[in-house]
Order: sequence, then C-alpha cells, then structure tokens
Amino acid sequence: MTETSLVGPTLADFEGARTIVSRAADVTPMETARFMSEILGSPVFLKCENLQRTGSYKIRGAYNRLAGLSPEEKARGVVAASAGNHAQGVAFAARELGIKATIFMPVGVPQPKLAATRGYGADVVLRGTTVEEPLRAAAEFAEKTGAVLIPPFDHIDVVTGQGTVALEILDQVNDVDTVLVPIGGGGLISGVASVMKQRAALEGRTVRIIGVQASNAAPYPLSLQNGYITEIKTLPTIADGINVARPGVLNFAMIRELVDEVITVDDDLIARAMLLLLERGKLVVEPAGAVGIAAILSGQVKDVGRTVVILSGGNIDPMMMERVISHGLAASERYLKLRIPLPDRPGQLARIAALVAEANANVVEVLHTRHNEGMQFSQVELELHIETRGPEHAQEVLNRLRDEGYEPRVDF
Repeated sequence: MTETSLVGPTLADFEGARTIVSRAADVTPMETARFMSEILGSPVFLKCENLQRTGSYKIRGAYNRLAGLSPEEKARGVVAASAGNHAQGVAFAARELGIKATIFMPVGVPQPKLAATRGYGADVVLRGTTVEEPLRAAAEFAEKTGAVLIPPFDHIDVVTGQGTVALEILDQVNDVDTVLVPIGGGGLISGVASVMKQRAALEGRTVRIIGVQASNAAPYPLSLQNGYITEIKTLPTIADGINVARPGVLNFAMIRELVDEVITVDDDLIARAMLLLLERGKLVVEPAGAVGIAAILSGQVKDVGRTVVILSGGNIDPMMMERVISHGLAASERYLKLRIPLPDRPGQLARIAALVAEANANVVEVLHTRHNEGMQFSQVELELHIETRGPEHAQEVLNRLRDEGYEPRVDF
C-alpha cells in the first residue's frame, strides 16, 4: 500500500493541513486510562478532543475548509447547518478568518450550544425541529445568497482537517495498535483511518481502526454490508452528535477501504461510559464522544493491543448531563428504582426503610400510592429510589427484601 493508492488525501495533504489547523486548534492531551486498561486487558489512552477549542474536534475540519476558500468566496460568506459542534466549529473558524457566517440550527437546540455559536459571532437562524430542516434551509440560503455551504463531513478539506487528530496521536503514542473512533457521517474516522493506514504502510506494520456508532443511528454497518450507501430511519439517541441517517459519499468510500470494523453501542452503555469518564477520568465528555469507551464496556473490542480512544467532544447541556448521570447510575445498578406491593396497614413503610438501611443502602426518594392499576383493594404500592454501590450490592438489597417476604420489582 502506498499513500497515493488510497482514496482521499495523501500524508503530505494531512501535514499541510496540520500547519493550517494549528493556527486555530490546540494540540489536545493524551491521557493514560488505567481504569480502562484494567477492563480491556491492554493499555488504553484517551485522546481528549473534548478539551479542544469549541469543545470538539470539529474546529479542525471547519478551519481547514474555510482557510482554503478563495478571497472571492470568503467575501460571499459561509453558511452551515448543525445542532451543535459543527456550528461552533464553523462560527469560530469564520471569526478567526474574518468571514461572515450564518448558521441554521433546530429550534430547541441546547442553550449552551446556541449561546456559544452566537458568542463566536455567527448569525444564528433557528429553523425546524430536526437537523434535516436546518440542512435544507442552509442549502436554500446558499443558493439564494451565494454563501459557501460548509458541510459537516462530506468534503475533502473537512476530512483532511479532521485527520490532523491522527498525526497528533502518532506523535503521542507512536506504537499504537488500535484506534477507536466515533462515527456520525464519517468525517473524523475517514481522516484518522487514512493517516493511520498510510503511516503504518510506510513503517511496515499494521494499525487497526474500529468505528463506533450509536445503535439507534447506525447507517454504516448496513451500508458496508450492502456495499453501497444506505439511508436508514434513525431513532432517538442520547448521542445526538452522531445521529446521522446517511453516510457521506467521500466518507463511505474511504471507510469501506480503510476501516477494519464498525460496531454499535446502545444508550445505556453510552451513559455508563460517560459516568465512568466523569468519575474515574475526571473528564466531561458528551454522549457522542464517549462511544469508544462504551464499545470497550460492551465486550466487543478484544485483542487490540495498545489502544487509543478518541473522545471527540465535550459539549453537553448541564440538564442533559444530569439526566445522563442518573441514567448511567441506573445502568450500572447503582441506582435502583423499585416497586413493592404492600398490605395497606400501618408500619409497612418503616419496615421497608429499615430493611434497606440494614443492607447499607440509601433511600433517596419515596412514592406511596393506593391508585396504581392492577392493585388489590387491600394493597398499596411503594416506589423506592435507592442508591447502591453496584450490581452485587443491588442484589443484596433485593435479596434482603425477598427474604422478608416482599416482592420488589426493578423498574427501568
């Protein structure tokens, strides 16, 4: 394999982009993750693009694309559509380069992302409730005004800019064996895989590239299986940053040639991964940025050697973070929600509370009702929210209640 045999940019292209991107983007830290190494059984390193300027790797591709515009194109301004990270990347890059930017975002976009995009100087237009509607509006705006449309992933300059992450990885962990990369449309993994495979070929070794998608928004496994781009109907996912229904054209061609495997993870695993990164790594990572960690937790990643996980972004609404932490605690069985039918007589609530306390668990919320459907006339139902230390402790609590004749049901 030679660098010119590959689809997409050459190593020289990526090195040139690194010089350009360095004017706006930081070289992000590479952290050793011993807590993940214990789980995987191999050394794990975290490439912290969640600490990048604008909070994600997107600034790299956006700046590289905007810097390459002609003076006439820059004078016409740029337009983009995004629910968050791409919007901020384009807005920041446009400000740095003195270009007028218009960004279409969906109504209901998280306030921090909206405020940051406006804070970087872009004109923000709220349109529709899904990402598709702002995309259509941005294309119409470009056609009407002559502004240059900046795509989030399906452009050679964007891919080349995103691939500069891989050059930094090789500087920081030059003997990497495997890289885990989040996939939405495919811009990041296209660039990373291209750099890694070209460098590995020159050095006579192999590097494995594994892409990770949210299971509710995973067009790549089906597209790769079919051998052609296949659009899917996505379902809601907490990983909104990679919620894409259709692969990019350039990206699909590169991924089909260069990526070794694409796997999927569900929202429970993503929430657990975010909680683990927060607790053990002291890192705030958005759901889309945590899918590589979720892939390791899923057990699908094995025999991979020295592994780098790209944490692609850290832009998360605090309200969403609160919900994700609760979800992650529940998924890790550290937060139990129980429903317990009880005889309708005095002292039952106190008895249940005493049993939970004897098991060294903590009750944080209680709901006592006579009105749930299916209950007998002489029964009440107790809903308990309980903090535990993990799966084994949670089972101890359940066993303690069952030993006393109660029938707790775990409510997910």
